[in-house]
Amino acid sequence: MIIKVFKDKLSLANAAAEQAARHIRDAISTNGSARIIAATGASQFEFLDALTSARDVDWKRVEMFHLDEYIGLPSSHPASFRGYLLKRLINKVGITRYHLLDGESDPASVAREVGAKLATGPIDVAFVGIGENGHLAFNDPPADFDTEEPYLIVELDEACRRQQLGEGWFKSLSAVPQRAISMSVRQILKAHEIICIVPDARKARAVAACFEGGISANAPASILRSHPGTTIYLDNDSASLLTSARPPVES
Repeated sequence: MIIKVFKDKLSLANAAAEQAARHIRDAISTNGSARIIAATGASQFEFLDALTSARDVDWKRVEMFHLDEYIGLPSSHPASFRGYLLKRLINKVGITRYHLLDGESDPASVAREVGAKLATGPIDVAFVGIGENGHLAFNDPPADFDTEEPYLIVELDEACRRQQLGEGWFKSLSAVPQRAISMSVRQILKAHEIICIVPDARKARAVAACFEGGISANAPASILRSHPGTTIYLDNDSASLLTSARPPVES
């Protein structure tokens, strides 16, 4: 695992997008197509803006999966990750092969059907973030590090739900769904490359817990340290509580 620190979230986003675009181009050049996993949330705004502006990416050859979706939330809701990806990635660049998690259908069937499509081939690169509680996708602590199921039905803890409220996606805590479909930890780790984008001071405690503490289900994103192809992108704010693990700021 490599940790990179940048002066601000825009510098972080541009560097992460450059690496992401390179992995996509390389996969298309080698295999004729690229399979990716896309993250959502406020932390990914600048990264997706930069990625969708990258040159020479043949998005028609990209097949996209996403990490998680709330159960029971319509795609028209501002917090819907389906709506988010359609607006910020899929429709913006013209991806034609994508597999969205329909939170309004039977969640077990959705998890099974999209999981079966995911299992048809390797993932070239996964884009992920880290929650304020250290979650990876919607795998809140204590996360299941053992299951081989590609997608799980999960209960969202209060810290996770308060983060969604704090980011402005919902008007009240009671409006935040309590369940979601989430890609499992082991499925995320099957990606050849993982690019983890984590800006903002509100993520600093989680960053320190995940990258300076032990690898633990109580700090779910700490498992990324076991993956040899992971690059963590931080800004000065999210890296502010790192000590021994903090690298110098990238120019």
